[in-house]
Amino acid sequence: MKDRLRLFPLVAIFFFQLLHIAYALQNAGNDQVESAERHTKHTIPVQAAPEDFQQPLHDGDETLKKSDGAEQVQKALASLRRFERTNPRPKRKTLGITGTITQYVWAMLPKISAQGPSSAGTEGTQPSKELPYPVAEAVKLLEEAADIKNSDAMFLLAQMNFYGNFSYPRNYSEAFRRYSQLASLNGNSSAQHMVGFMYATGIGGAVPRDQAKALLYHTFAAAGGNVRSEMTVAHRHHSGIGTVRNCESAVKHYKNVADKAVEWYRSGPPGGMAWVADSYRLADEDGGVYGEGASFSSSGSNANKQGPSSDAHAALDDVLEYLDLMSRKGDFKATFSLGRIHYDGQKGLPRNLKSARLYFMRVARLYWQKDGRAIESDKMELEKIASKAAGYLGRMFLRGEGLDQNFEKANTWFQRGIKSGDAGSQYFSGVMYLDGLGVPKNIPKATELFKASAKQDYAPAMVAMGALHLDQGGPEDMQVANRYFELAARYGNIESLYYLGEMINLGIGRDRSCGLATAYYKSVAEKAEPLVSSFAEANFEYEKGDMELALLDYIFAAEQGYEKGQANVAYLLDQQKSKWDLPTWLTMTAPRASFLQNSALALIYWTRSAKQTNIDSMVKMGDYYLHGIGTHSDMEKAAACYTAASEFHQSAQALFNLGWMHENGVGLDQDFHLAKRYYDHALETNDEAYLPVTLSLFKLRFRSAWNTFTHGRVNSIQDEPAPKKQWSFSEWIANFLQDDHPYYNDDYDDSNFLSDTDPMPGGDVDGFYEDTIAELDGLLESLIVVGLVASLVFLIYYRNQHQQAHRQGEAARVQAGAGPANGAAQEQQEDRGLFPQPGDPEFGQWAAGGVGH
Repeated sequence: MKDRLRLFPLVAIFFFQLLHIAYALQNAGNDQVESAERHTKHTIPVQAAPEDFQQPLHDGDETLKKSDGAEQVQKALASLRRFERTNPRPKRKTLGITGTITQYVWAMLPKISAQGPSSAGTEGTQPSKELPYPVAEAVKLLEEAADIKNSDAMFLLAQMNFYGNFSYPRNYSEAFRRYSQLASLNGNSSAQHMVGFMYATGIGGAVPRDQAKALLYHTFAAAGGNVRSEMTVAHRHHSGIGTVRNCESAVKHYKNVADKAVEWYRSGPPGGMAWVADSYRLADEDGGVYGEGASFSSSGSNANKQGPSSDAHAALDDVLEYLDLMSRKGDFKATFSLGRIHYDGQKGLPRNLKSARLYFMRVARLYWQKDGRAIESDKMELEKIASKAAGYLGRMFLRGEGLDQNFEKANTWFQRGIKSGDAGSQYFSGVMYLDGLGVPKNIPKATELFKASAKQDYAPAMVAMGALHLDQGGPEDMQVANRYFELAARYGNIESLYYLGEMINLGIGRDRSCGLATAYYKSVAEKAEPLVSSFAEANFEYEKGDMELALLDYIFAAEQGYEKGQANVAYLLDQQKSKWDLPTWLTMTAPRASFLQNSALALIYWTRSAKQTNIDSMVKMGDYYLHGIGTHSDMEKAAACYTAASEFHQSAQALFNLGWMHENGVGLDQDFHLAKRYYDHALETNDEAYLPVTLSLFKLRFRSAWNTFTHGRVNSIQDEPAPKKQWSFSEWIANFLQDDHPYYNDDYDDSNFLSDTDPMPGGDVDGFYEDTIAELDGLLESLIVVGLVASLVFLIYYRNQHQQAHRQGEAARVQAGAGPANGAAQEQQEDRGLFPQPGDPEFGQWAAGGVGH
């Protein structure tokens, strides 16, 4: 036993060494992946490839002279390409069970770091000996070419220092120097764009933030044709960043970007470009900025109302697996859904046209034979689903998507879909007749097909109908066109938004509105993501784990005015995701890099996102001002942010924070009663706030009771007075006759121990008898009330008529036999008026109802 105990330390040490070796082997592949991916970082031309981007590289141009550095650039490019060939990017492998356990165990072990500070953002260039030889040789050649004012070399060096291309370490100060050098040399718009970007953000500490200089450089770049800078300038004039707000300047720049976006969209195959939107908020993946149920984006009216067993909570892979299973069992609807998913693509799933064609063809073969004759089938809705599949197949043949472009086959499939009334087939067949694609050009026929498709609420067809009416130019046609465009805009159609912006900006068919035109042009510009944005690259780097490069790409989109980009930048920089900071070895996460610790920049983008109606960002602004994060503490601004977030959109988090501020007198007057009202309102807005609201109300009531007991100066909680019902006359009569409980409070004897709604136990009752009796009771009460009122009116009328007849008879007798002696008495009697006066002998009889009887 003692020998075993002696061996235990050796076994522990051996096991520890095995863990160390296993972790090293596991990370060896990851390190190779990271190093290979780092040297293939996307530069700006690869990220967006916009048409306006200036490509300063002149690879293969033999006319360049050696004296201008072209030879050095060519050799450097060859060296870099050789490095790429010898260091291909390996496929990333997911960690297995052993690798995951090893990673967690290794993360929990204490570590001793002997590394120096990060070199990112430092002055100077890293020593060449730390780089692979081909890269070091290329950098040396590029520096030689840059010294003799070669613009290609300057641009390559700037890109390598900014993005870390070809495993070169990032150095933002050196990148800024190279970009500035190139911008001053020949006014390169790409370099001007990058200089303006670095002045706007102060990224990496390379240069202090200067919004005026940022606007200046972006303006120069926009004048040189850089679409990203033009979009940035438009957003700055629209929001008043670095300049006063100017709607006319904003609409001018946004229109220029929208023109290029629509031109790019129409340059695609028939029907326009197709792409998968890459813009989304990172916080939504975690249930919102404050988590699931606490954030405005995932609570209240925005909460997922589906049950836990519904597919609303399922991941995309689970949905695809389920649809594939149902498709194998013969469910043609699931087969068609798989085809649509693969054809359209979505977040996390690129378009797969080959798979889409196979699924659509599988559905079509269930209904049509090879010769086009329909197959008799008893399956319900098969004809409808097959016609939709035919429309997609025709579209793929028409556009050449996953298939060779063939107008004849496209028309064949469209005609099959049109027979069953498929809207997509009608629209694309109309496109063929409108442009004469494989069929004779026939505008009336195209118009007929567009109209039939538009009646089914198909957005592209409504745009086509609007454009045809717009070409007519008449006042009535303008109104019809505007209506079609507005209907299509509900589905976010890019062309409909552009047409509406044009009509509003030019005042065609409606009054001109600069603000509304700007909003439409901005929507058009932001929809053309592959042309103007860097979301695809940012999402790729984020999923890969390179937060620094992902942040850079998100900032590009944020500076262009994308609200989702602004929210993502702020979310990545936000350090207040949890009330308590847990050690990294417990959370299994790496410590945040210094590059991501910039609270002041986070507040800037929370603010810009909030100005574009992001409610969670507005609440975050309040948190930053409340706690003094990234700025000095300002309770009034915090209260203003919470109030703005709670008034219209009803953020439960903002309401709760206002209640806390009123309870503690922070930034607002201390008022326990108002605090309770805000807490109650927060619970009414979001049911998931039950626990924090209940605990807060318990503490608040205790403080309020103590305040009342000690006669404190704070306004304590007061019971709300019960509202009194205002009875109508008929209700008052009915309650009076029924001798109801609210008046006589005689509910002490209630012998009815059975439910008023349940039938008699054991009775054969279907509910019809009770409903009939209830209806008769209500009708009887109404008749009684009406009868009483009518009787009262009749009695008053009868009494007046009887008194009038009696007075007329007395007057006639007086005139017939009384004579002059009774003249004075008669005159006195006539002056008494309609009723006897008090003191008259007849007053008592009149009061008792005896006069005239």
